[in-house]
Amino acid sequence: MMFASVIVSITASDVNKVFEYKIPEGLSDLIKVGHRVLVPFGPRQIQGYVVDIKDEVEYDAARIKPIIRALDIRPVLTPELIQLAGHLADHYIASYISVIETILPAALKSKSKKMLSLHSPGGEAELAWQGMNLPHEVEVKTLSASQLAALKPYITSGEVIEETVLTQHTKKKYARALKPTFAPRGDFGRAYKQLELLDFIEQHDEYVLLSEVLEHGYTSGTVNELVKKGYVRRTDVVVERDPYKSRVFEEDPPKELNSEQEYAYNEIIRAVEEDTAETFLLHGVTGSGKTEIYLQTIAHVLDKGRTALMLVPEIALTPQMVNRFKARFGDEVAVLHSGLSHGEKYDEWLKVRNGGAKVVVGARSSVFAPVENLGIIIIDEEHETTYKQQDRPMYHAAEVAKYRSRYYNCSVILGSATPSLESYARSERGVYTRIELNHRAVTRTLPETKIVDMSVEHRSGNISIVSDTLREAIEERIRLGEQTVLLLNRRGYANFQICQDCGHVPNCPNCDISLTYHKAQYSLLCHYCGYEDGVKRECDNCSSDEVTFRGTGTEKVEEILRDMFNTGIVRMDNDTTRRKGMHEKLLDKFEQEKVPILLGTQMIAKGLDYPNVTLVGVLNADTMLNIPDFRANEKTYQLLTQVAGRAGRHELSGEVIFQTYNPGHYAIDLAQGNDYRTFYEKEMAFRRLARYSPYYFHVLFTVSHETVQKCLEATTHIHQALVKSVTDKAIIVGPSPSPIERINNQYRFQILLKYKNEPNLLEVLHEINLHYNELYKKEKLSLKIDVDPKYIM
Repeated sequence: MMFASVIVSITASDVNKVFEYKIPEGLSDLIKVGHRVLVPFGPRQIQGYVVDIKDEVEYDAARIKPIIRALDIRPVLTPELIQLAGHLADHYIASYISVIETILPAALKSKSKKMLSLHSPGGEAELAWQGMNLPHEVEVKTLSASQLAALKPYITSGEVIEETVLTQHTKKKYARALKPTFAPRGDFGRAYKQLELLDFIEQHDEYVLLSEVLEHGYTSGTVNELVKKGYVRRTDVVVERDPYKSRVFEEDPPKELNSEQEYAYNEIIRAVEEDTAETFLLHGVTGSGKTEIYLQTIAHVLDKGRTALMLVPEIALTPQMVNRFKARFGDEVAVLHSGLSHGEKYDEWLKVRNGGAKVVVGARSSVFAPVENLGIIIIDEEHETTYKQQDRPMYHAAEVAKYRSRYYNCSVILGSATPSLESYARSERGVYTRIELNHRAVTRTLPETKIVDMSVEHRSGNISIVSDTLREAIEERIRLGEQTVLLLNRRGYANFQICQDCGHVPNCPNCDISLTYHKAQYSLLCHYCGYEDGVKRECDNCSSDEVTFRGTGTEKVEEILRDMFNTGIVRMDNDTTRRKGMHEKLLDKFEQEKVPILLGTQMIAKGLDYPNVTLVGVLNADTMLNIPDFRANEKTYQLLTQVAGRAGRHELSGEVIFQTYNPGHYAIDLAQGNDYRTFYEKEMAFRRLARYSPYYFHVLFTVSHETVQKCLEATTHIHQALVKSVTDKAIIVGPSPSPIERINNQYRFQILLKYKNEPNLLEVLHEINLHYNELYKKEKLSLKIDVDPKYIM
């Protein structure tokens, strides 16, 4: 007798453990580690995942229930991914099942329904069944209370069977096809079209899609005649949902590397050949040719018979990156990101799992792609906070990548023009191997950067968001037929509505934040909970009609730019890119139609590479400086340096203009000179003094509840538990209200733990988490434990 250790699909903390089940004799050869199975659990039947198989258990085998059935032919999880799930659940204080369900595509999450059917015909059960005029199978929830009561005796006696049926969110896609029978041909007479169509179908030995036949101009009537005569039969076939099926990618041969690129490539290939889990920090200025190094490294890895994983931080980056990878590697590339439909993502995932793709390109969750025999993992723009998941399980893609690299003995490349301080500090200590690319590829020079002091502009009488310097530069680009990229990291039309008589600002009723005015919808929106209110002509507080709007978002700036320059503008922010495929459509429009201005939030700040962009303007370089987070300076430097790198990447030289009210701030000043090293040293001095990362590790505890009192009680309790459990070298900051104290009617309090080495910390965190999991059931008090947080907000 064999037994399976199963993790069941329930997120409750009291079942966050392995359960043992018998493997029935008929399934012993079928069920493997990684299979989904249907198991009895109390009165229910639910889905679970096999994480181990053994030939003996510690309990009485007679009391162990058997697995009902397997839900897959092939396992959905590899042994490596099961091992990874256990590690992440432990490290990030998450339930095992939540990590497993994060690893797998949403399409594999099953929905269940209770079904009733007659076990055998004849007898009173069948009479009762027929008397209710029920079909062969009926879903329990469709029956009335009286019908259920009438059937209950027969369910108890076993004459009516009750079973749980699981259905996936997304299944394989089928299409109608035509298959030739190759029957001996008779006389077609004058039916020339039928004969022509039969020749066309028989050219395809297996099948031809009906849609393809109709696209070639044949009619359903002609098809029906061939089916009637027995020359063709209809069938349903599985088709792959390929989001890039209609796209043509021109072949892109490898480019010649310059001396810096050649050195970087050779260093990485050395590690690839030695099969070592070495982590490289590829620190290269914008436009230094990091992507070409990635491509040629992957080509080498593929030649060795291994696979590759390439992560990019945002969906807006994906279109251009996909183009380059598809042009270089063709159908060997699978793309995984949240912009795909469930079906498309499921089919791409299947393609990877079945070995049809050797290269995976995608955003954060792609780090869990079921690729085996990994030869290289690349994380582009490694400094980006989007690699950190903000919901449970709160993993960081770079940490997952490094774990997978150790399993496969393959290298990891972390690439960035502005590395995170943590990564650069590790390279300073020799934990990572740092490679510098100090020059742009093909002898291009970095763009000239100017800083405009907006307080001086205002004193001189220019109250517009566009300085005279930037306006003149844009006008010159329009005259020359060149393109401009403008960054404003704030969407909407205006920041808030205000009464000029009493100063009242409409706030979100659910959150401690003002509502943002969106002109297109003529509404006030909360960007945290989604609350929407109409714009009012009178003040809610004093009934004055002297209400106006203050602050500026991308929607308003678009209007200002159209009035100022009377030219075409493409705007990219969360409002314009909400619908599927809009990122790519907007960027294609900007490139193909040579639209003079691309205006957007930080989604346009990195990865974009257009030969005609010669001017970059940052309308408010101070936006990120004002966030209440110790990484504010670092995020400002990174954003400014990254967006500046969009200018002058090809034949034409570039210019960059930063508009700011803080021209003397070192993050802005050093971004102007692209001086990362000096910025690193200044920022590290601040971090050392304030005892923040990378000098200390962090854990952020955030408690939320509908009352302030409960939040304060809980955070006080957590503070006391930490004081008892950690050493006196650790620093506990708080309890204190979160920077935004209330979101979606939940008050939020937090504690920040800073530490260097706490051997028992994981055990303490799991105990605290378990305690508050129980409290959540009773009092709806929620605790979020974020290990190595990227935001302290």
